[in-house]
Amino acid sequence: MAAVCDICAKGPGFGHNVPWSKKKTNRRWNPNIQRIRVTMNGTTRRMNVCTSCLKAGKVSR
Repeated sequence: MAAVCDICAKGPGFGHNVPWSKKKTNRRWNPNIQRIRVTMNGTTRRMNVCTSCLKAGKVSR
């Protein structure tokens, strides 16, 4: 599933795993994306929405 919110376009953040030996390897932090049914303009459709948009009420289920 795509790790991008359809409402706010929030995507993954990138960085490094840093163990004790300081050997850095790449990693990513994905946003909490939920696939929900959203009513837009009188029609229902499925969208990928992050939980911060759900809590803020930016979509109506």
